[in-house]
Amino acid sequence: MKKILLSGMLFLGLGANAQLADGSVAPDFTLTDINGTVHHLYAYLDAGKTVVLDISATWCGPCWNYHNTGALENLWVDHGPAGGTNVSPSTTDDVIVILIEGDGTTNSADLHGTGTNTQGDWTAGTSHPIIDPATAQINAFNTAYGIAYFPTCYKICPNRLIEGVDQQTEAQIYAKVTACPAPASSAVDVMAQSYTGLGVTCAGADYTPSVKIMNNSTTTLTSATVTITQGGNTVSTGTYSGSLATYGMATVTCSPITNFAGGSLTVTVTTSGDAVSSNNGLTTSVSLASATGTNNTVVVKTSTDHYGSETTWAIKDMAGVVKAHGGPYANGTANQTYPQADVTANLPNGCYYLEVNDAYGDGFTGAYGNGSVEVTVNGTTLVGVTSLTSSYASVGFKIAAVSGVEELELADFMVYPNPATDKLNVNFTAENTDYTVAITDVAGRVLTSNTYSNISGSQNIEVSLAGITAGNYIVTVSCENGAYNKKVVIK
Repeated sequence: MKKILLSGMLFLGLGANAQLADGSVAPDFTLTDINGTVHHLYAYLDAGKTVVLDISATWCGPCWNYHNTGALENLWVDHGPAGGTNVSPSTTDDVIVILIEGDGTTNSADLHGTGTNTQGDWTAGTSHPIIDPATAQINAFNTAYGIAYFPTCYKICPNRLIEGVDQQTEAQIYAKVTACPAPASSAVDVMAQSYTGLGVTCAGADYTPSVKIMNNSTTTLTSATVTITQGGNTVSTGTYSGSLATYGMATVTCSPITNFAGGSLTVTVTTSGDAVSSNNGLTTSVSLASATGTNNTVVVKTSTDHYGSETTWAIKDMAGVVKAHGGPYANGTANQTYPQADVTANLPNGCYYLEVNDAYGDGFTGAYGNGSVEVTVNGTTLVGVTSLTSSYASVGFKIAAVSGVEELELADFMVYPNPATDKLNVNFTAENTDYTVAITDVAGRVLTSNTYSNISGSQNIEVSLAGITAGNYIVTVSCENGAYNKKVVIK
């Protein structure tokens, strides 16, 4: 957490929060204000209102200064709900403004300007609702909304998507309110909201696209079809079936693309009677991992900047299963680079991606020091993130240890018969955890994979070889402690 005063905002020790990115879905909440009125976010949004939140603290000087500009009070008066306190008779009636006291250690006296931890009376001259949650409530809210500094101001459109509007004028904020998309009245309207599949794949690996769709209509959406094309050819499809209310969202997992080589994908979502076609499509680009490691043992080398507590990383397979991870780390004492302890992981042949997160959102490259996360094989960097100025980065890589696969030790690990024909027996001693037994080919493609949950003691697992052609393969038993390999010949 960068604890500095910058541009009239006070950065706080609120944990590893990072402000919600523009376009994120706002978490729902139900909170009661100081006058006993209950405020339910999604109820306001469903009524077509845009909600503007001001999350401040009574002791925060920049918050007090912005509060006293009157920007949000004027927004309430000119555009707040008809009949609301001090709301103009000529209101546009499309905005709800809420002030939320974001520090759970303050009290009502501080809010009214009579306490010891306040800049003044926040209630004086304030007509819009003020919410002063209990400690547990505000801590949960701050985590959900990524509150990293005071004041944090958000605009939430009726479609539930959020945008930061920190310390803007009334006119600036209302211009963004009018930019909120309107629902397609009673007509059916499905929207391709975002692409949620991975941004990387490996040559020879199957790739599974996924898309988030939204009901942009006041009519309940019961079905939709997602079509994904590349170069004009359909490569994947998916369907939604259910009941999506207005602005409801669902993720559609589409059919795998076999041997996907990456590139640009075009997404189109359709439904019967769709009245608006302009929001049915989007494009995305999936990169092809070019780095290939020839050893199943990788070493992850990490350095952080001054604020190591913000840095985490993970190596995941294409199914999103974490195979190795690190962080958060301890903060340093000065603005410099801090090397961290290496992490060794054993990865079966296959496709992976390294993802690196900075909880605050400004990365680990710059004035606070220069961090990096690198995956090395045999002492040489395979892939890495060596420059990060935002909250997230990812890079893909492949492990294809063929002749040099190290047959690591696992108690009583045996594979027989070898050579094998129609079936294979895998024996090992389990230690009360989850184990995955997989067979991969020499290109790293997973041919069979089964997970056995919370097993212990001697195991004898029979694996069918149906559909696997003759050749050389790798049998891998993996668990939280590592991955263990045996070479096998199938005739």
